[in-house]
Amino acid sequence: MNDSNAAEPVATNPYTFCEHDMEYARIAPIMGRLWSPIAAVTSNWQGKSNAQIAVAIAAASIVPDMPRVLLQIYKNNYSHDLIYNSGSFALNFIRRDQLQLIKDFGLVSGRDTDKLSDVGHVFRETGSPILDDCWGFLDCRVVNAMDGGDMTCFLADVLEGETLTQAEPLYWRDARREIPAEWNEEWDRKITGEIEVSKQRMPNIDLKPWLPTGQES
Repeated sequence: MNDSNAAEPVATNPYTFCEHDMEYARIAPIMGRLWSPIAAVTSNWQGKSNAQIAVAIAAASIVPDMPRVLLQIYKNNYSHDLIYNSGSFALNFIRRDQLQLIKDFGLVSGRDTDKLSDVGHVFRETGSPILDDCWGFLDCRVVNAMDGGDMTCFLADVLEGETLTQAEPLYWRDARREIPAEWNEEWDRKITGEIEVSKQRMPNIDLKPWLPTGQES
């Protein structure tokens, strides 16, 4: 969140996640098919750029000349604050022959390394990096955001985009079968830790409305 708001009291939603006896395995096939193609989400704020892997993306408009998307980003991710503060991001959907980007963008943190230093990219309208080589891209400006406790769901207008190849994009269920076993193991360890963090954060939903940086009260 914005540093200027760090000391302000947070209006939280006093709810408790409902307890149930349902086994997740019963709905896992449904939930797993809700993920989008894999995208490298890129962002830039005050000269700092980053890329991360995401699959929680959805179309959010039925109007062809007013395209929008929804993007879910977890607060632990370095990209979160870059997107929150800049009010923009780009979605760079990767191809099946770009498995290396899963490791380069998904298994290291932008806090520790410049993930884009050796990756060709340009800056378009929003200032977010657009990869030179990908299946297709969408350059997006945030118009609203919803806090989810452990993550933020960003609603954004698509300002520019292009499909760059006729090949199919890469989905996570397919990537898991193709990446090396050690990458899968590293990913599972990473997600296990993040699940524990999310369990603690999910009930703490901030109900304050999102405002672009510089317009906070």
